[in-house]
Amino acid sequence: MLVLSGILVVVVGFLLRLNPLLVVAAAALITGLAAGLGPVALISAFGKAYNDNRFVTIIYILLPVIGLLERYGLQQRARTLIASLKGATTGRLLVAYLLFRQIFAALGLTSVAGHPQTVRPLVAPMAEAAAEQQHGELDEPTREKVKAYAAATDNVGLFFGEDIFIAIGSILLMIGFLEQNGISLAPLELSVWAIPTAIVAFVIHATRLLMLDRSLEKGRSGAVSGPPLSPGNEEAR
Repeated sequence: MLVLSGILVVVVGFLLRLNPLLVVAAAALITGLAAGLGPVALISAFGKAYNDNRFVTIIYILLPVIGLLERYGLQQRARTLIASLKGATTGRLLVAYLLFRQIFAALGLTSVAGHPQTVRPLVAPMAEAAAEQQHGELDEPTREKVKAYAAATDNVGLFFGEDIFIAIGSILLMIGFLEQNGISLAPLELSVWAIPTAIVAFVIHATRLLMLDRSLEKGRSGAVSGPPLSPGNEEAR
């Protein structure tokens, strides 16, 4: 019975809104001691559990890696690269990224890009550099607007691209729901119908991105007027 005391620790810790990591660690320690394990055996169990599930935590390694790359000039290199490309505009660059994001999401490769991996360190700086190359120095509202469009492009590409992949959670959820109600469908039969939606989403958002170029052009002589900020701007900041 004492072995279950760890559950009580978790409940009390969460009710008191204590640090979740400390609460879970304390619950594990108390459960281990109640089960008769010694301190060495407890630490060994912690180490074995971490080692067996280390791939789950590998995503946390990404953040310091991105931070280190930015410290050594990743954003500056991205700006330099895009500035060397003639004819590159913010809209065209983001349309290309939208296409890349949708195709890879449709293949199930949703983690090859994202706000922390690509938008913040690469796509947003490159979009800003393209805008500066075409329209000169940007004021702060315009700079934030370009960042917002970069973040929104990632959201649109991922959202409408991943529905095409047959093993994505939303498709499997619908398959399970339909089966419970006596309707048997193969995942491919659902994912195929996501293709027209993805194409329409691409056309609409690509049009908005190309309109962004025109909006930036108009903004050269004064305040920039154009479409409102798109969702997702917080992630790019």
